[in-house]
Amino acid sequence: MRVLITGHNGYIGAVMAPFLKKAGHEVVGMDAMYFDGCHLWDDFERPDQVIQKDIRDVTPADLQGFDAIAHLAALSNDPLGNLNPSITYDINEHASVTLAKAAKEAGVPRFLYSSSCSVYGAASPEDFLDESADFNPVTAYGKSKVQAEAGIKPLAGSGFSPTYMRNATVYGLSPQLRADLVVNNLVGYAFTTGEVLIKSDGTPWRPLVHVEDVCRAFLAVMEAPIEVVHDQAFNVGQDRENYQVRDVATYVENTVPNSKVEYAPGGEPDTRCYRANFGKIREALPGFEPQWDVPKGVVELYEAYRDRGLKLEDLEGARFQRIRRITNRIEGGELDKDLRWVSVAPEAN
Repeated sequence: MRVLITGHNGYIGAVMAPFLKKAGHEVVGMDAMYFDGCHLWDDFERPDQVIQKDIRDVTPADLQGFDAIAHLAALSNDPLGNLNPSITYDINEHASVTLAKAAKEAGVPRFLYSSSCSVYGAASPEDFLDESADFNPVTAYGKSKVQAEAGIKPLAGSGFSPTYMRNATVYGLSPQLRADLVVNNLVGYAFTTGEVLIKSDGTPWRPLVHVEDVCRAFLAVMEAPIEVVHDQAFNVGQDRENYQVRDVATYVENTVPNSKVEYAPGGEPDTRCYRANFGKIREALPGFEPQWDVPKGVVELYEAYRDRGLKLEDLEGARFQRIRRITNRIEGGELDKDLRWVSVAPEAN
């Protein structure tokens, strides 16, 4: 299968490209290269071919000859989404729908849209939300995902089969590390400062999923009979991977030597509090077999941070904090306010 990954140079994409290649697929990457140089290590496997392009500029001609598209490219966390909500909707919603239309016109049969459990937003922690649950997003990022799904759905039909992958909050090791994800962040602070720093009151529930298990889910959908996944939404994760933040912090404290859980002054309950049900993906796709849980992922992250000498300035700086990378590039005149390149973009790799 010839597969296009948009956002191949991002946190998930850098893991997905070699994962799909190992499974025997030809992989082409497409990326605007905002986060070039944000790697924890450099010698990681890239796609077979790379197209440097902003997804807002994609045409059907760019998509000829692909059997599937894994659409990951997005402004992909809440602070970055709130930097300029109109650009968040422009990229995450409008460009995603335009990309899907171009894919349909180009004859690409499978379109896997990387959505998010953030579409559920604020909910009762007593409920386990399945794919039929009401949407209640509380951020521009979550709202953009809801609206992108709604815009792509009418395109479904003979010859074009979209699937909506509602990923839980992702964690785990990637060469294009993100330190602004909750598990990665807690382990990072524990290792660099000795404090497992909780910025809320620790009570919010959040479904979590390892980055490799996200890749396993995408692969399972790509290889499933098309009638099983056609126009379907899947929560991506495991039922046992719903955690309160304070419980994740305890795992970190028990793993990272000489670390201690600390609560940031003034931390309050996070409105993003929900638990997700993952029965649908388990039943529909028996080939999807997650391999990770948070305790195992915490060990993986701690060992990687230790072995690669992670420092606090790395953790908090532009290298691993997406919002800092983007704002630095705007302030430095590399990107304009619409996140278009002003200077020459880094060469794709």
